[in-house]
This record gives sequence, C-alpha cells and structure tokens, in this order.
Amino acid sequence: MWHNANVRVVLISTYELGRQPFGLASPAAWLRRVGVEVVALDLSRQRLDDEAVRAADVAAFFLPMHTATRLALPVIDRVRGLNPRARLCACGLYAPPNRALLREHGVAATFGAEFEADLVSFVEGGISAPIDPQAGVTGLRRGAGAPGQIARLDFITPDRSGLPPLDRYAMLQEHDGQRIVGYTESSRGCKHLCRHCPVVPIYGGQFRIVPVDVVLADVRNQVAAGATHITFGDPDFFNGPSHGLTIAAALHAEFPLLTYDVTIKVGHLLRHRSTLPRLRETGCLFVTSAVEAVDDAVLATLDKGHTSRDVARVVALCRQADLALSPTFVPFTPWTTLESYVTLLETVAELDLVECVAPVQYGIRLLIPDGSRLLDLPETRAMVGDFDRAALFHPWTHRDPRVDALQREIVTMAGRGPAAGRQAAFTQVRQRAYEYAGRVNPPSAAPARPSGRRRPPVPYLNEPWYC
Repeated sequence: MWHNANVRVVLISTYELGRQPFGLASPAAWLRRVGVEVVALDLSRQRLDDEAVRAADVAAFFLPMHTATRLALPVIDRVRGLNPRARLCACGLYAPPNRALLREHGVAATFGAEFEADLVSFVEGGISAPIDPQAGVTGLRRGAGAPGQIARLDFITPDRSGLPPLDRYAMLQEHDGQRIVGYTESSRGCKHLCRHCPVVPIYGGQFRIVPVDVVLADVRNQVAAGATHITFGDPDFFNGPSHGLTIAAALHAEFPLLTYDVTIKVGHLLRHRSTLPRLRETGCLFVTSAVEAVDDAVLATLDKGHTSRDVARVVALCRQADLALSPTFVPFTPWTTLESYVTLLETVAELDLVECVAPVQYGIRLLIPDGSRLLDLPETRAMVGDFDRAALFHPWTHRDPRVDALQREIVTMAGRGPAAGRQAAFTQVRQRAYEYAGRVNPPSAAPARPSGRRRPPVPYLNEPWYC
C-alpha cells in the first residue's frame, strides 16, 4: 500500500518557445493537489537534475511541438539510464503521433489533448506496477489523442513554483527597452481544421475554455513575479471571442498598465473587426496571425479559410485600430515557386510589414508530421517520403532544386536577423531571392508615408521561435 505523499514525479520540458512552460505549471498543480511531490525542470533554461531524476517514480515529458520532441529523445534515454525503475510518459500535441517511436525509448504512456487528469491517473494507478518495456498505454480515462469527444477538465490555477524566474525567459522588446513577459492560456484546442496545423490531429476541431477566474489567478501570480506583459498562447484567442474579450476587460480593470499579445486567425480578425479597437484599449500591443502565404492556391491547399486579399484588409483594419499585426508564414512548401516567394516578399514590403515580421519567418519550411491532414490529399501523399523517425516528419523534396537551395540559404541569413535588425535581414533575404529568380535591383523596402511620417517600432518577443 502506498500514498501519494510518497510519490515523486519529475516533469520535464525541453522547449516551449522561450516561455516559462505552461505545460509544466499546469500538470504540476494537478499533481500537487493530490499530494504528489513534483520537481519541474525546464531544460531550455536549466540543466537536468540527476538527483531528482534518480529519486523519481515517474518522469513525464512535455512535447508540445516538433523541436521539443526532437530535443526530448536523448533526454528520455538519459533519464532511463539514470533511473531504470521510473515509469515514463509523454504529454502534449506531439506525444500521440509519435507513440511508436516513444515506446521504443521506454515511454509507457502518451497523452494528448487535455492530459492533466490522465497524467494524475497514470501516476496514481500505475506507480506500483512492474514496468513492461513493450507497454503501449495511450490513455487511461480515454484514448489520448483519439478521434471523438475530448473530455472536459475542471481547470485549476497553474503552479509555477520551482520554475526558473520569468526574467530568464523571452522579453518584450520595445523601442525604449525590455519588459518581463508572462504566459498563460485562456482556451485550448481550436475549432478550425487547417491541414498543416499540429493542433488538428489531436483536438479534431474541438476547443476548451479555461474559466476566467483561473486565467486571472494565473496572470495575477505572474504579475506578482514581475511580469508587465502577458502572452496568451491560445491557438486562437477568438475561438471564443466573448470569452477572450471578457478576460481582456477583466485584466485591464485589475492591471491598467499591463499589456498583452494574442494569436487570432485572419478570418476571425475580419469577422470580429468591430472588436479590434477594444483589444487595443485593454492593452493589446500586437496580434500574431498565421497568414502562412499570399498565394491563394497554397492557402486553399492548407485550408486556411482566407485569401491574400483578406490579408491586406486585415492589415488595414489593425492599423486603423492602432494594433500591430505580426504575421507568421510557411513560405517554403512543395507548391512554392521562386516567383511566388518573391511575391511574398514584395507583399510584405508593400503592406509595410517588414518591421512586423521576425526574420526567422522567411525561412520556415513546411513540416508534415504523422497524422497531418495534408496526408489526406493524394497530391501530398504522392510527393512525400516515408516517415523519417530521426527527423519526425515525412520528408519532401521540391521539384525545383533551386527552391530548396534558396530555403537553406534563407535559414542561414535569418539566423543573423535579430542582430542585424529586421529591415537589414529583409533586404538581404530579398536580394538573394531576386538573384535566384533571375531579377536584379529590388526596389526599396521602405514605402513612402504621408508627410514623411515614420511608423513607431513594433514591439516583439526577443527570442525567435520555431515549431
């Protein structure tokens, strides 16, 4: 007979976009509530604690994205070496799609959507059972990541105790300095089915609202820890627009000087255009939006639900509301041409978005992981290779080798972007794209503005991110 007070769990994150990991803070709260001793380790900011690993009964790895998963695999092997008796599990969007590979590394269970309760059940129900190296548990209350209705959790306030302080994470970069950033989520999942999105295979068009009081409590704790800006990590802050606006208003009422940023898809920005001034009034500094492309054929293939014309309209609407738009792109796909890449860059310049785009965005290459809706398309299946177990995606090679060569060069250039500045990085990228496309002398990237006015610098988080 054992008691939760004697159970030790180590939660491990390898990468969460330069943020203090919500994916550790939330399960830590669930486990500590039932008396489990928890050590949370963010390996993007600290070293693996060998002693904590050796003492653990369970090690849980948070795998929210591709980069985090690749970084986790050697850590999983190290944890197994340090503590062969510990039961291992993995949680997050990339856990269920990589179940077979994780099992080979000794992971006994994988949990996808809304995993906190499943993790507690795994810890409470399996801690005394012998380890079966061939076990392939996929979830205890339901098949984690399986199709069908996703369980609704009674959310609780995340517990960030023991994590590195907020000032060790990505900062908000403004023209006059930096500010400490907190991170939370007001909803999880997404009601949309964009073909390339890793949320879709796990949530299948479902999303879950986090209660207002839980969100406010989490923000309140981070403000007390020094945060003056909050990033909302919802896949789409306007999946539930009324909920999002209620939280924004409540935050502004309690913390009038607190600013924040959100992610909202192009279609929602158009549909709810009347709310954009309200976002700005409540402290929203910028909106990240997954534009992905300005080629309408590519947008249709990705099932984004917007057109290039919609993008231009949204840029204008955000400017009218004095709200910065920070677009993200997937510029290199099997359907990209040298001409369409140049068109993307020209569109960025024409819409006066150069200072709004992180240089890393110019080199992003489409990832097609297992479970991607892109694999539902016969044309995609015909052009991709078998799943690459080392790279964790289905590889593809562009029919025009110049496109792949350009992408490799752009990634190298973009890596120098933060130091060089966004304008300088864009100029270098566009010059090289013009050369590949057989053009010369690209026009100036600085559009004329009425009365010679300069646009104020756009605030941004100073750690470039990757999926």
